[in-house]
Amino acid sequence: MPYECFDVAIADRVAHVKMTRPDKRNSMNPAFWRELPAIVQDIDGNAKARVIVISSTGPHFSAGMDLASFGGPGDGAAQDEDAVKTARIRHGASFYDGAMHLQRSFNCLEECRIPVLAAVQGGCIGGGVDMVCACDMRYATEDGYFTIFEINIGMTADVGTFPRLAKLVPEGVVRELAYTGRRMSAAEARQVGLVNRVFVDQRALLEGVFDVAREIAAKPPLAVYGCKRMINYARDHTTADGLDYIAIWNASFLQGAEMQEAMRANRERRPGAFVDLPKKRSAG
Repeated sequence: MPYECFDVAIADRVAHVKMTRPDKRNSMNPAFWRELPAIVQDIDGNAKARVIVISSTGPHFSAGMDLASFGGPGDGAAQDEDAVKTARIRHGASFYDGAMHLQRSFNCLEECRIPVLAAVQGGCIGGGVDMVCACDMRYATEDGYFTIFEINIGMTADVGTFPRLAKLVPEGVVRELAYTGRRMSAAEARQVGLVNRVFVDQRALLEGVFDVAREIAAKPPLAVYGCKRMINYARDHTTADGLDYIAIWNASFLQGAEMQEAMRANRERRPGAFVDLPKKRSAG
């Protein structure tokens, strides 16, 4: 189906989700927040691919939230006194509800069963940082940069940057980026571990990222799913909890037939004939 903000293509068990508003620097308008979770949940829930690659178009990955698309109380025509009072009373609760909606739109990247790889060219600004921090891996072009821009407009990033970024790079780095709003270059992001690899330009970036994606897609999907679950769980729990959970996971999910096929495929130097993940019962 056609989307306002994205183009979706699937080949070699890899889904390519591409942002397609370069004239707006791929800013995140209301349609973006609706379409992204719908796309990811469709791909994952209907087992359409084994890996998702998110890329963009134009000179920049994303300029972040399109603030002009989100009106707030007091915007537009003048309101009477009662309307202003009502808007003021409801504003806090309304803002909270809206923030939770935006957070859920990026949570889908972390919660889906398959790996999500972000290919960043140019600026990854504000909400773009929230987005890529929810992905499994990040790759960038040499001219790429990352900015926690919210401080420059007098607000605190609230769609996922801090809970995730503080677990990806040293805390002092996060604080500096958050307090200053400065640009972190792709080279620095690679040095501190935010990105896995840096490429000379977007063409090389996409070639390299799709090489990684196809390599992952060739592995047993259930084992990859287990790895993603275990890594996310270990990040958020104690070592003891993580050890217990992996034992329970394998006791429940380990498939001898898939292990045997993996070993045979390695021995015979051929691609493995692995079973795809089942469709989710909630998928359309």
